[in-house]
Amino acid sequence: MTAPATQPPLTEAKAPDRRSGGSGPRRDGTEGRTLNAFSHGFLVLWAVMIVLPLFWILLGNFKTDSQIKSSAWTWPTEWTFDAFQRGWEKGVGDYLLNTLIVMVVSVPLTMLLGAMAAYVLARYDFVGNRFVYYFFVAGSMFPVFLALVPLYFMVDRLGMLNTYQGLILVYVAYSLPFTVFYLHSFFRTLPTAVHEAAVIDGASHTRVFFQIMVPMAKPGLISVGIFNVLGQWNQYILPLTLMQKQSGGDEDRSMLAQGLVSLMNQGNYETDLPALYAGMTISMIPVLVVYLSFQRQVQSGLTAATIK
Repeated sequence: MTAPATQPPLTEAKAPDRRSGGSGPRRDGTEGRTLNAFSHGFLVLWAVMIVLPLFWILLGNFKTDSQIKSSAWTWPTEWTFDAFQRGWEKGVGDYLLNTLIVMVVSVPLTMLLGAMAAYVLARYDFVGNRFVYYFFVAGSMFPVFLALVPLYFMVDRLGMLNTYQGLILVYVAYSLPFTVFYLHSFFRTLPTAVHEAAVIDGASHTRVFFQIMVPMAKPGLISVGIFNVLGQWNQYILPLTLMQKQSGGDEDRSMLAQGLVSLMNQGNYETDLPALYAGMTISMIPVLVVYLSFQRQVQSGLTAATIK
């Protein structure tokens, strides 16, 4: 009869040696809390820097000109929408319509041409691929101020000064480099197996692009589309150069940012500040609506390339 096997005695867990490394987790936790507090404090400061000017503009819509000049942060004595009516009658409605007419064409055209160019550069190898890609990258680094004079004479020779089509072409050319650069990286992250399966099944290159690759790249397209909307909506220097009213009684086709500046300078020292603030509020509303409607798609588009 054999004796049962003896088990080794259980050893008690030793307390962590604080001299060697026991204070490590506590130190890491302190550093994490400090970093978290710093990041949250920076975000709060950033939010205050954004919200306060917006709140100041909204209050100015309901004040009189004398109230704004005397004390900018006092509450309005009478809450009326007369400033919006005056601003609309002074041309804000026309400026808004001109901007919408241009952007309804320029933004979709920019997205179409940019997506097609980025897709070809990202998915196909051909002679000069890198040269074309870096050509677009260089275009995004070129300051627009250096091209204003030759751009003016070029558009003038085409007979497109103070025309919608001239500004649309310039907006598309101005926005294409960043659009191609952004979407090129996004198209490279899409799975190659889906593309190869569609080609094997006999799908044409056009069908593969529009029915397979574009739906897969939807988050990236929405993200860069929002950037293009913001960039073209707030553009000032290009409309100021190309949309000047020509001699001969041409129609005034000023864009929104350009029109707000002219509205500010209309009365010299007697500017109607509430009407100007109302025009600024009207110009902000469409952009806020677009961003708030697609903010989730923008966030997913910005993080999709990193996650994949």
